Amino acid sequence: MDTAADITAMRRAIELAARGLGSTSPNPVVGCVVLDAAGRLAGEGFHQRAGGPHAEIHALRAAGDRARGGTAYVTLEPCNHTGRTGPCAQALIEAGVARVVYAVGDPNPQATGGADTLRAAGTEVGGGLLAAEAEAGNTAWLTSVRLGRPYVLWKYAASLDGRIAAADATSRWITSAESRADVHRLRAEADAVVVGSGTARTDDPQLGVRGIDGAAQPLRVVVDTTATAVRPGARVLDDGAPTLIAVADDADARHLPEGAVLRLPRAATGPGLDIPALLDALHGRGIRSVLLEGGPTLAGAFVAAGTVDKVVGYLAPVLLGAGPAALADAGISTIAEALRLDVTETVRIGPDLRITAVPGTDRKGN
Repeated sequence: MDTAADITAMRRAIELAARGLGSTSPNPVVGCVVLDAAGRLAGEGFHQRAGGPHAEIHALRAAGDRARGGTAYVTLEPCNHTGRTGPCAQALIEAGVARVVYAVGDPNPQATGGADTLRAAGTEVGGGLLAAEAEAGNTAWLTSVRLGRPYVLWKYAASLDGRIAAADATSRWITSAESRADVHRLRAEADAVVVGSGTARTDDPQLGVRGIDGAAQPLRVVVDTTATAVRPGARVLDDGAPTLIAVADDADARHLPEGAVLRLPRAATGPGLDIPALLDALHGRGIRSVLLEGGPTLAGAFVAAGTVDKVVGYLAPVLLGAGPAALADAGISTIAEALRLDVTETVRIGPDLRITAVPGTDRKGN
């Protein structure tokens, strides 16, 4: 039976894992805490960057000889394979750790089996402690492994009556400076930021992370089917971060940098590109999490494709009465087809309200 000390140690490991958000892809975020044989903290660590030591290695190095006979708490089942780093299961065995407790089993077929290796070496192993909390902190990577596509978070900012711009198309600024700063946090945690051609034309966005020290810049992706929205000199083509312009196979993109062009098939029905093909191409480039910043037409295409995993809406205490809605056609023609969401969090951000929601259980796994 898990004790209060076990829960405290695992919760600390989950907190540590979160420090790696935005810097470990295509690897997961992982935290580890090592207690000595007397139950005292001996070492802790987290996976800091892809290709670098895993969380267990950082924690074992900090613990030194005090790890022998102790307990290691890890948010993800210790890996069992040799990649750019060695197998963590073997490192725990060599350190003499007597007991290993992990939160979530590793779904990656290349790395799973660490628990069995530990047990075969005589190590006591337990799994599932605070699994839901650990899954929530690592949901992007887990989704990418289980579904074979990047995790998609759709973010939008709107007035209280759901408008993203006024009738004359002006939209700066509906939400507050505090909300805009919070969006940069979301960008810093994502591997890629995706916008559509309407946003590119109207806003000429740069799409980089600002105001967060040490943040890695995400890949900037513009879905520009006809290759007419992004022109030479666009801010998204600066050297602040890598950029892809997704265009149709038959589009004339000679005015764009050759290395920035991603050619994709058009959607089988309706305008735009094939969304699953876009996500498959990004996944193949190591992208595990996508921040979808719209606009409404592209967001509708993602919803229609069943590829939105989380929605974060910033609602400002403003009424506009007219103007474009946050979501355009999403293939929903009747109330029975509505995408029902479960609200997981509501938070005040300055004067605004941030609402976080995920698709209901009937749509999960699409």
